[in-house]
Amino acid sequence: MQPRANWKGFLKIAEIVCPVALYTAASTAERIAFHTINRATGNRVRRQFVDGETGKPVDKEDQVKGYEVGPDDYVVLEPEDVAAAVPDSDKTLAVGAFVRCRDIDDVYFDKPYYLTPSDPHAESVFALIRDGMRAQKVAALARTVLFRRARTLLVHAHGNGLIATTLNFDYEVRSAKDAFDDVPGIKIKGEMLELAEHIIKTKTGKFDPASFDDRYEAALADLVRAKMEGRKIEARKAPKSEKVVDLLAALRESAGKKPRAATPRTKTPAPRRKAS
Repeated sequence: MQPRANWKGFLKIAEIVCPVALYTAASTAERIAFHTINRATGNRVRRQFVDGETGKPVDKEDQVKGYEVGPDDYVVLEPEDVAAAVPDSDKTLAVGAFVRCRDIDDVYFDKPYYLTPSDPHAESVFALIRDGMRAQKVAALARTVLFRRARTLLVHAHGNGLIATTLNFDYEVRSAKDAFDDVPGIKIKGEMLELAEHIIKTKTGKFDPASFDDRYEAALADLVRAKMEGRKIEARKAPKSEKVVDLLAALRESAGKKPRAATPRTKTPAPRRKAS
């Protein structure tokens, strides 16, 4: 059964309009989820908002948004104030420009969605847009109001459909320069670089997400089964940390190279002692 669309609207390029639907491409819904339980009674614990000073419960109708401008000083925003800030939506995914996919830095990628035609009569228009972008090897930068926020999405061809990825805003992305400023610009040459290149070539493979194991999720599933079956749960030993003493030796071993024999030292004869 086809999942429910997260959003429906129109993909618009100049005067070309195509009705489309947006579906979540990645979801955490299948992960194991836990509830907080009262150990004494076995009952589920419910979350309740209380006043930070009095400790008394606060009813939902008395809960409002507040922006802190100073210690214990807040600008209070009523629900209608917040609603007024939400941009108007015309349900249009308007394309402003086409760019090469490699021109977008990966750090700006947020969340992927599948984009499909929402009307059978629009399939030919959808195919035209998809194949046109694929032929030109470009992606579209489009803007719309998505989940109460104005968002920019990168749309590109994928199989028979399109993938629309929401992009982070510039102010949300931290500076790479600040992160890498303290990393020294060491240049590796000679045998070490050749060995590293050799190891990379021998380890070259294909991207297969089905081969990625979520070991934590699998461990949780085993833990739940063990509890249900009354089996004893054994604590896992922490892996031993290994220190690389000789980087070149580690590279040679990883590349399957025999370690070079140490160059024998020539003994220097001891000086003769003068007769007294």
